[in-house]
Amino acid sequence: MTGAVQDWIRVSDYLIGVWLDAYAWDGSAQVAKVGTGGFQYLFDVDAGRLLAAWGVSRGRHDSTRDKARMAGHPLGDGPAYHRGHAISHRLGGGTDINLVPQLGAVNTGPFRALERQAVATPGAFYFTCWDYRFSAGSQRPSGVDQGLLIPGQPPQLRTHAN
Repeated sequence: MTGAVQDWIRVSDYLIGVWLDAYAWDGSAQVAKVGTGGFQYLFDVDAGRLLAAWGVSRGRHDSTRDKARMAGHPLGDGPAYHRGHAISHRLGGGTDINLVPQLGAVNTGPFRALERQAVATPGAFYFTCWDYRFSAGSQRPSGVDQGLLIPGQPPQLRTHAN
């Protein structure tokens, strides 16, 4: 394992603890860490909702979206919401576990800028952490923290209401 990979693993191990604390996870819900497509996901199986997603950018991913696969999950939350990608499709994020109800104005607006920078910066560590404090029992998060860590640069962190 290279030093950079080991460093990102240490960062993600630390962040998992922070994210679980913020989620107020007491160990009673079934929370799973799942890896797919080179990215990792922290998912509350009991509530059916994504807590966090993260991974290292490999640059632009050019596969076609599976729109039929996206159609069923997550549950819709009205016309203002998209089935947003926690890890953007262009970064290599898939469907299913990677989709969350996200305000369209956020998904196609301020959220996209950091996604694009992650795609343009192979080797950077990108993450999203979804906040459910004001969404008890819902699959729709009330907000999301988005981050991009590029070696040698200050962390870029954004918080978006949802």
